[in-house]
Amino acid sequence: MSIIISDISYHYFNQKALFEHISFSVLSNRKVSLIGNNGTGKSTLLKLLAGELIPSSGSVQCTSQAYYIPQQIGITGQSVAEALGVAEKINALHSIYGGSTDQIHYDQLTDDWNIESRCRSALDFWGLVDIDLNTSVDILSGGEKSKVFLAGLLIHKPDIILLDEPTNHLDQTSRQKFYDYIFDCRATVIIVSHDVTLLNKLDSTYELSAKGIKLYGGNYTFYKEQKNIEEEALAQQINFEEKQLRTAHRKAQEMKERQNRRIKQGENSSSGTPRIVLGMLQESGENTRAKLNEKHSTIIAGNQQKLTELRQKQQANIELKIDIKDAQLHNGKLLFAAINANFGYREDKQIWKDPLNLEVRSGERIRIIGDNGTGKTTLLRLLMGELSPSEGEIKQSDFSYVYLDQQYNQVHKDITVLDLAHEYNTNNLLDHEIKLRLNRALFPQNAWDKNCLALSGGERMRLYLCCLMISNQIPDIFILDEPTNNLDLSSLSILTNTVKAYEGTILVISHDQNFIDEIGITKVIELKN
Repeated sequence: MSIIISDISYHYFNQKALFEHISFSVLSNRKVSLIGNNGTGKSTLLKLLAGELIPSSGSVQCTSQAYYIPQQIGITGQSVAEALGVAEKINALHSIYGGSTDQIHYDQLTDDWNIESRCRSALDFWGLVDIDLNTSVDILSGGEKSKVFLAGLLIHKPDIILLDEPTNHLDQTSRQKFYDYIFDCRATVIIVSHDVTLLNKLDSTYELSAKGIKLYGGNYTFYKEQKNIEEEALAQQINFEEKQLRTAHRKAQEMKERQNRRIKQGENSSSGTPRIVLGMLQESGENTRAKLNEKHSTIIAGNQQKLTELRQKQQANIELKIDIKDAQLHNGKLLFAAINANFGYREDKQIWKDPLNLEVRSGERIRIIGDNGTGKTTLLRLLMGELSPSEGEIKQSDFSYVYLDQQYNQVHKDITVLDLAHEYNTNNLLDHEIKLRLNRALFPQNAWDKNCLALSGGERMRLYLCCLMISNQIPDIFILDEPTNNLDLSSLSILTNTVKAYEGTILVISHDQNFIDEIGITKVIELKN
């Protein structure tokens, strides 16, 4: 089943257009990604394809009803059956089994006699064995909500699937199930995601930017290779235009020198020439010089304009680099130790079947793994002293740390970007020095008064790392709890390179395998219930 988007534009009320004159198509059974920086309109475009929004102009044609899973599932007050769109069929089935012969129940069921067992099988497949169709969506975690809607894929078997960051809340086991499903299904699929492992399993890549939409005929790795080729070609073009500009300046200077020599020669050989003739010759020479000056000025201005445009294009492609200084602790110092430790949110139930015995030493780059519900975040909170073990002991040395969660809550404050930067100014930097650092972190002057609560995930990440640079208080350890979940690919690359370059201790929870591979993990702690 295909999707055809023809010349669509969209703008929110009283705002400039988010994008204009977008046209593209996805053929039947093709699986494509939609990537782009935060704010380019990826999620909005998916909502337009799903029919949840109406384009300001243009048209969207889908040959069948799309199954859409948003990034933020905001459904409340519904049962799982209602959220999955099967409540009417389930109620009809139960009425018939209860002895009803009302035709309306048969019409509602549409001969889908195995709907209930199919739902149970789908929920079980995604590990939701303790959740039934009557369970309220309100009590489910973010990961459980995602899995409920993924179960809908198995129940409804849609021909067109639209997914916005579908792996954000999935553990590694569930991610692998999802990868396998996408690989095996025969639906037409469009996915917005920063999960590089997932993006590399898709046929093609669409990049949405302020310039429009562009197709790259391969997976994400192919896209990156093509972008590198484009950037190299752009650098060569800039080099060519710089040479052209230097040549134009040289020719203009040579022309000026020739004209000056001719005027001087003319003055030397003008004795005995009538004044009227000399005036005419001088006027003619000045006209010629003016025309040549105008010609060369036009050429130089054109070269400068081209070069300026190319450099602006190159600057837009340059990735922000945030340099965090190295930690000062010597390698091997004992930072944390768990000795026969356990924890229970209820007195009668401990999280881990076997108490934990582990150590974290400076210089290690440790990944904590385990399925959802195995207590990964709880372990971090125990190690940081936010919780006390119900059994055993947690020992902690004297050191500094920074804790980054997926929401970057240190930045989630009702103050402006500039005010937050000043809060971290423990070194009494001058105001212009703070603003200079904000500019380097891609927060120009028009962003300084923006409220931090309105920042995207990528903006919060960049701002917090910038604040660390302003404070110059580099932690001995970075503790990262799913830090990549709400980042676009550009922001993910910034974070990855920052953590990768940091020479210190890292303790990380992440299901993003590409991120893990890049930052150089040296040790793994696996948790099991």
